[in-house]
Amino acid sequence: MFLKKISLLNFKNISGEELAFCPGINCLVGDNGAGKTNVLDAVHYLSMCKSSLGTTDSQSIRHGTDFFLLEGLYASDSGRNETIACSFSRKGGKILKRNGKEYERLSEHVGLIPAVIVSPADSVLISDAADERRRYLNAFISQLDRAYLQALVRYNAVLAERNRLLKMHPDETMLAIYDMQLVEHGKTIHSRRREFVERLQPVVAEYYRILSDDREQVALHYKSELNDRPFDEILRDARQKDLVNEFTTAGIHRDDLTLRIGDYALRKYGSQGQQKTFLIALKLAQYTVVTKEKGEKPLLLLDDLFDKLDGGRVEQLLRLVSDRAFGQIFITDCNPMRLRTILDRAGSEYRLFTVAGGAVASPTQDGPDSQTPDPEASEARAASADNPKSDTV
Repeated sequence: MFLKKISLLNFKNISGEELAFCPGINCLVGDNGAGKTNVLDAVHYLSMCKSSLGTTDSQSIRHGTDFFLLEGLYASDSGRNETIACSFSRKGGKILKRNGKEYERLSEHVGLIPAVIVSPADSVLISDAADERRRYLNAFISQLDRAYLQALVRYNAVLAERNRLLKMHPDETMLAIYDMQLVEHGKTIHSRRREFVERLQPVVAEYYRILSDDREQVALHYKSELNDRPFDEILRDARQKDLVNEFTTAGIHRDDLTLRIGDYALRKYGSQGQQKTFLIALKLAQYTVVTKEKGEKPLLLLDDLFDKLDGGRVEQLLRLVSDRAFGQIFITDCNPMRLRTILDRAGSEYRLFTVAGGAVASPTQDGPDSQTPDPEASEARAASADNPKSDTV
């Protein structure tokens, strides 16, 4: 997937910008608070219909205005063109359009423009509770499997109703009806989660080995009560406990991912650099799985690239993602000279934008990207030469 252009109006601290990107590496550099992460978040919005930072739609509106508007022009790997527009106003709510036609449900869009983001916010996957890791799995799998997303929505709805019923001291018959529905949707969710974690595990281990220069071994495992027993049996055995506590105490809404380095928990024994390397390996593994599943290279968003990583690992990462297995990449960093030096040493083609006070300067023309022709223009010139006339769960 290639994002050719993006337009931003009243988005966070950006009053109005229209940016044209190259198909390789696009760098956004500037001081903290300048707005470079906001550009990446706009790209994420157009893929996932929401911010990557956990902010609400209303919080993404520029101060003093009543709405924001984002629009992206894309070309798929197969050559299909897509125009995606996302707007939000305080009075009218959120509207998402594909090629001028409004979606009836936002969930219909998820997966059309695949994207993978690596950011400092990923640290919650290690430090916070299991619901953050479930949220990660849900977002990842939902881009690939619409049936999974539908099962999630239905499971959450049934779970909420069952919890409401438990507070009313219901009879066994009513609970049994809700249990049947939880089992139906829960089995679908569990099966897909287990499948995708099993696919991620060896790829995570290999990317970590490359990024760490083969210093440590890591592992990723899916922890679920359903791994050992049928869901209906689990709910039946937990019935009395549920009635006492007045909420559902067992089920896939309590699943987790265990992250390990060597034989130890990554959270307790991994250094900050090791933890960040693990998260990058996880996201690159996700990228690989999405590419194979969809036959489309996702957009790769690398926010605050040097956060908790030494220059050697960053350079190794940039060499890795410069491979043909990866497509368009967006990077933010505070230090343009440092980023330029590593990109030049890695031999990467790139375009560098300077961001200051919510304004984005035109890319400089003295980097390797200045020698990189636009692919469409190259094709046109070649043709002309040949023929001069032509909490969830």
